[in-house]
Amino acid sequence: MDRRSLLKKGAVAAGALLAAKAAGNEAKAYAGEKKFRWKMVTTWPPAFPILQTGVERFAKRVEELSGGRLTIHVYAGGELVPPLGVFEAVSSGSVECGHSAAYYWAGKCNAAQWFTSIPFGLDAQGMNAWFYFGNGLKLWEEVYSKFNLVPRPAGNTGVQMGGWFNKKIEKLSDFKGLKMRIPGIGGKVISKAGGAVTLLPAGEIYTSLERGVIDATEWIGPYHDIRMGFYKVAKYYYGPGWHEPGSTLELIMNKKAYDALPPELKAAVDTAAAELNVQMLSEFETKNAMALEELKKDKKIKILRFPDAVLDGLRKLSKETIAEIAKKDPLSKKVNDDFQKFKKELAPWNKITEKAYYDFML
Repeated sequence: MDRRSLLKKGAVAAGALLAAKAAGNEAKAYAGEKKFRWKMVTTWPPAFPILQTGVERFAKRVEELSGGRLTIHVYAGGELVPPLGVFEAVSSGSVECGHSAAYYWAGKCNAAQWFTSIPFGLDAQGMNAWFYFGNGLKLWEEVYSKFNLVPRPAGNTGVQMGGWFNKKIEKLSDFKGLKMRIPGIGGKVISKAGGAVTLLPAGEIYTSLERGVIDATEWIGPYHDIRMGFYKVAKYYYGPGWHEPGSTLELIMNKKAYDALPPELKAAVDTAAAELNVQMLSEFETKNAMALEELKKDKKIKILRFPDAVLDGLRKLSKETIAEIAKKDPLSKKVNDDFQKFKKELAPWNKITEKAYYDFML
């Protein structure tokens, strides 16, 4: 063996030895890092498309970004706590995190409703702008701080549909006496219009509509509505979803659990939540568009737009209702004032860009 080959082989061997030593040191350092195991509860049924499946994707992403240092075991609604027990479970620290929608907690926290959606509020793009570059997330953190919770936007349904009806809605007075399943502030608006609002769990909506217990229901949009079978028992499908124009879903974390994470793991959670926020909206948009085309093939269904006079009436009632709810406590007023200010600031830009574009295109 000549001298050059010997030196070359020696250098390679030395390099390999140094690399192995470095890898060994890295492995030892990694092994010494504390690992975290979280439990996550949700409001959604097992394997529920987009919502529950999106949350499960979020958990996998956190594990990837953290190099396995933070793993999250996801429990669907009812598996560990009741579907509407998410807020309390995370707040108390019995689990580390949850996924749901803030307006479900109106009875515990009136101001929470603005962080999902309010009638004639912001669309998904506007909500994200408010959260990420306005005061939305700061206010959300302030509202939830007394409940030991840290919130993050983690999904959005986009503009929902207005609902399934067993009669035409041609004027605002057609809501009088109408028995409708619709939650949140939208439900309060329908009550103001003379409707009889009822709250039903998902499993009871179809049979109630079929048997005439209710005359109408809102849900989400075409993709999920097809799965619920509403097209079989209601003839008129109305849009737009004035009551939920851009419903944000939430990741909530117990503050003690979140604060215990080192900075890089907090960043992993926050990054995965932001990814889910974009992915979920994108999935809703895609699958709702495809499902709408499927519904159009059924000639028994009438897919209609609420008349302008009806929307104008609902908007007026919504303004009154939101003002009444905002007066209940100083924090709700603070959130609503900021929300309305931000919406007003966006309006001229939206009018000259998106509205002008869609008016021309459609």
